[in-house]
Amino acid sequence: MKPLIATFLMLAVSVLAGCASHVSPELRPYTAEESQELALEDLNRRGLSFDEYHARKAELLGQPQKAYSFDKHGEMNAERTVQLHGRPS
Repeated sequence: MKPLIATFLMLAVSVLAGCASHVSPELRPYTAEESQELALEDLNRRGLSFDEYHARKAELLGQPQKAYSFDKHGEMNAERTVQLHGRPS
């Protein structure tokens, strides 16, 4: 009877030890795509200004920086007329 109890006890201990030692996916190295995606997610959370955000995004993606900026007039009014040279608005 004692060998049967000892066998079940050893089996239970080995099962519990196997469940406790799992391989964590965080321990594996990230691929280049995963690293870039994590960097872009971090960039989205930083709360940067519009120009800073697009400058850093262009750096991360390896693209030439585009000239993103707001116009110098501020917000447009719907009642304001814009005169285009040579064409009626």
